[in-house]
Amino acid sequence: MILSYILHGHIPFYSSNPPHPDHLLDTKLKAAPEILNADVNALTAHFDASRLSYSTQALPVNVLLDTLVRPSVDVDEPGCISNIDWRSQPEKAVSHLVFGKSLKPGGQWTEDPWGASWDIQTLSYAAMLSLPGYSFADHHKRTTGEDLPSYTRPTRREIANYFAAYPGAAHIDDAFRCGEELEGISRTTTGFYVRSHNLHCKRLVLASGIFSEVLSPEPVLRPLLETKSSPNVPLLVVGSGFSAADSIISASPNQKILHIYKWSPNDRPSPLRACHQQAYPEYAGVYRLMKRAALAAKTAGKDQRPKYRRATSTPFLESRNWEDLYEGLPNVEVTAVEVHGDLATVTFRRQDGTVFSQTVGGLVYAAGRRGTLDYLDPELRCEVLGQGNQEDPAVTGQTLRAKAIEDLEVALGVYIIGSLTGDSLVRFSYGGCVYAARHLIDGEDTRSDYSSY
Repeated sequence: MILSYILHGHIPFYSSNPPHPDHLLDTKLKAAPEILNADVNALTAHFDASRLSYSTQALPVNVLLDTLVRPSVDVDEPGCISNIDWRSQPEKAVSHLVFGKSLKPGGQWTEDPWGASWDIQTLSYAAMLSLPGYSFADHHKRTTGEDLPSYTRPTRREIANYFAAYPGAAHIDDAFRCGEELEGISRTTTGFYVRSHNLHCKRLVLASGIFSEVLSPEPVLRPLLETKSSPNVPLLVVGSGFSAADSIISASPNQKILHIYKWSPNDRPSPLRACHQQAYPEYAGVYRLMKRAALAAKTAGKDQRPKYRRATSTPFLESRNWEDLYEGLPNVEVTAVEVHGDLATVTFRRQDGTVFSQTVGGLVYAAGRRGTLDYLDPELRCEVLGQGNQEDPAVTGQTLRAKAIEDLEVALGVYIIGSLTGDSLVRFSYGGCVYAARHLIDGEDTRSDYSSY
């Protein structure tokens, strides 16, 4: 949506009132304020030595735009004034279309594959999820009549509604085609052809992301999809990340949980470990439950449920009788499932080889997502992914990372933005969009259709 906003003729310029807190960056940009023509390497060369905290993980172009859109947002959101001035320059607009499988703009934010509560708060603050021209604060004011409080973590429902409303509010909805899935995109002598829509375009921007496909349960677990959850029978949750935690947090207060997860804190820690208990009490609480169970499992007898001492608690951990409702099973393997009606008997094997069985009802398999480029034909997919990748269209955050570091034009006339670049946060999506927009605008000798998927 950010890219479409730019391609509708909203061009970013540096605004030095007030000046950016990085005085060297401020000096550089005052001399060349048009962001579309920015020399990213020159502007970010000093970031490692700066007194400000810049991400060393995200792409430089994404870090640059992030700090300009929200300077010092991590420490001073109430006083944060953007250093980007979006100027209307209709003469630079580029005709384009934006396709998406979801029925509303917003992609995976509109989906609920694991039945998590829509009222769970997002990990990011509202400012980090806002888009240009119509911020979440604007949306909150329009829909509630009230100013947005500082440091607000919106709910999933609120963000989904915001993203769905954004194209109309920003006056860019004429380019959006929701609920449409593209297939058979191939290269032609003049650009690209989309077989499913009989559409020709000059350039292609891949924005389908790395979270479009929910991983299916392993074959041994699939019979559990036939069962139904019941408060008195444990719900089986598989996964160690945020989606698994969301399902645990969203479960009814008296729902028993049987939680299978990988536990290897030294080499593959759960992403929940980074959640501070004051900023993200629910996620930190689930991580505490997982850690307790992992520590207890080391000393538990083979034929009894692990027991653990109650540690210093928090309001979230006091909100339910977790010791009776939650059972963590780190690093166990499911070896068999026998379905009987709405329930099933599951056989587990511990790392030491011992086995045990338990009755469960329902399954939440939250072992991750990945993206796919199956909408590209094999030849074009090979161009994008590299030789030998015609058969496997799956992509993760690392699949195109090496290419993204070199250039976001991953094949002639094909650009990647968003999480396909390896930077999955909304706040880091601005840079790639500005980069792609620069190339699309500069290369537009005559206005013609351009597809974004």
